[in-house]
Amino acid sequence: MLMQTPLFIRLAAFLLLFLAKASFAQPPRGPLVVSPQVNADKTVTFRYLAPSAQQVLLNGGQFGSSAVPMAKDTSGIWSVTVGPVKPDIYPYSFQVNGVTVMDPANVAFFPNERFKASLVDVPGDTPLVHALKDVPHGTVSYEYYPSVSGTTGSLVIYTPPGYTKNTSQKYPVFYLISGTTDTEETYFKVGKTNFILDNLIAEGKAKPMIIVMPYGNIAARVAEQTGKPKPADPVVRDDAEAVSRAKAFETDLLTNVIPYVEKNYRTINNRDNRAIGGFSRGGGQTLRAAFGNMDKFAWVCSYSSYLSPQEMDRNFPQIGANSANTNKQFKLLWVSVGSEDFLYKGTLEFMDYLKAKNVNFKSLITDGGHTWMNVKKYLAETAPLLFK
Repeated sequence: MLMQTPLFIRLAAFLLLFLAKASFAQPPRGPLVVSPQVNADKTVTFRYLAPSAQQVLLNGGQFGSSAVPMAKDTSGIWSVTVGPVKPDIYPYSFQVNGVTVMDPANVAFFPNERFKASLVDVPGDTPLVHALKDVPHGTVSYEYYPSVSGTTGSLVIYTPPGYTKNTSQKYPVFYLISGTTDTEETYFKVGKTNFILDNLIAEGKAKPMIIVMPYGNIAARVAEQTGKPKPADPVVRDDAEAVSRAKAFETDLLTNVIPYVEKNYRTINNRDNRAIGGFSRGGGQTLRAAFGNMDKFAWVCSYSSYLSPQEMDRNFPQIGANSANTNKQFKLLWVSVGSEDFLYKGTLEFMDYLKAKNVNFKSLITDGGHTWMNVKKYLAETAPLLFK
């Protein structure tokens, strides 16, 4: 009498055979690559696996290392050590045989409409204001709202520690806008807005607030969601096209974003509890939206941006013509820029215009250029001033 093999034994044998074949089908794994590696002396080692590459360079000009040659070892890993590097968060990339690429060993990247650089965080011996500390933490959420031309807009929203527990408490709102080619994620992933606010609130330096981070490029989003090519960014900061796009953002902010936030979050819905701020293009959008809607915002923060005297006189003459009212309406008008910023000269001219018109403002000029390292400084300086 023939005996049949039990079903579970046959299935187990089949599974073993399948796994054996699958293992042979897998390509060989390369060596483990650790990159970036921040060393105790604040030097940073970068590595890239490319056995067949002829040349690999490190790009990281914002921390002093641009097109630095890397050396290849016997396992095909290219590496270089730079520094010591001043503690901060820096973007970098590699050039592999002339092609710019991200670091595949690093999950941290710079959100951008174009090339997305990798990020390296060099911590300070004393934790920096954007560092993750042992304090109560707020929550970061992604939200989607109905926007212009039938599109869906996207927001990143920070709610402060205690928001989910103190369900009867309402909060002021800071609308924070990123720059050209940045996305709604940039203030979160590069600017570390949530950690900065967590730390300032824990130290009693800033009031608990909601921060809303929208995407500033309405034209690009409409094009993307309607199957059209992304339009080029305006070359001149105050030409008709730039002003028109800023107006489109302003319309979306006032008619879609703010109503959505105030419907879905516990907000204090008046001008004294609304702030607006932005970096670069977002700074220009900030100034235009605030100057054109003084009934909506009482706190205004311009980071590395300005409006020209010509545009001020043409579109916002009331700001200088009735400076007493301007000073009464705005509880804070902040202007900041780096001394090496390509917008430095224009920002100084904007400050001089405000001074000549007797418009009150606070200013901060730092070293450095048009960078997110400076943006974090400006945010850390202005957040404690809001809603006081």
